[in-house]
Amino acid sequence: MPELRARLDDGDIREMEPFGRAMTRSLDDARFDPETGEAVWVEEDYCSPPLAMEREVLDDYFESVTVVEESVDETAGWARIADLPRLWERVPSDA
Repeated sequence: MPELRARLDDGDIREMEPFGRAMTRSLDDARFDPETGEAVWVEEDYCSPPLAMEREVLDDYFESVTVVEESVDETAGWARIADLPRLWERVPSDA
């Protein structure tokens, strides 16, 4: 996780085309679900299957990535997880 945080902070992921800016924004705001121990976020995506391109990054940092709902309004999706703690406040810097 420290490597992912560093890549987000230094702009490495942001510069990946065409998905970098959206993925950086989503992962910066990711939440932590204490009930499941999972990272949770909402991401703008137009791939089929979902997150097809983003997996080149996500698969390096997450054991599995599950798409819960393919067609959810982004604002509504974030509202559903707004009460969860922020991921980066829960993950130790040396995790």
